[in-house]
Amino acid sequence: MEIPAADALNALSDDAFAGALAPLFEGAPGFLRRLAMARPFDSDDAIFVAARETAAAAPEADLRELLDAHPRIGADPAAMSALSRGEQDDDAAGDEALAQELADLNAAYERRFGFRYVVFVAGRPRAAIIPLMEVALRNERDAELRRGVDDAIYIAADRLRSIRGEPAGDEEAD
Repeated sequence: MEIPAADALNALSDDAFAGALAPLFEGAPGFLRRLAMARPFDSDDAIFVAARETAAAAPEADLRELLDAHPRIGADPAAMSALSRGEQDDDAAGDEALAQELADLNAAYERRFGFRYVVFVAGRPRAAIIPLMEVALRNERDAELRRGVDDAIYIAADRLRSIRGEPAGDEEAD
């Protein structure tokens, strides 16, 4: 997979720009079209600075779209993008109790907040995500929306570094 350099992204139409960055953000065309309007970018880092600024000004519907584009923690790997599969390593294959606990937490989170739980996994095993989800369920909705969006942007930046063959960043959100 290749993602064009910032100068090449600047030259694309809004739709082509959104398509080029879609793998980093699991789709989210509304958010990506807004991000396209923040061009030009002089670097990869500038893209993610603009992504945070875009998120701060975006309507909630675009933020929910960004979160809901990501797979649930512990989802069936067959239903995930290749990038998500690599991030959510199947470390708990066959652990039905863990899978059920994650499914229950995902359902409770979505009922409470109305959007999907997104976290920058950063290689942590699925079992390590459970306490994070439990804490998140006690957060205020707006704070949780912002935390999830921040993590979605951390994920996108980490994906681009990985695609470019650069070392992982130290931006872990948790």
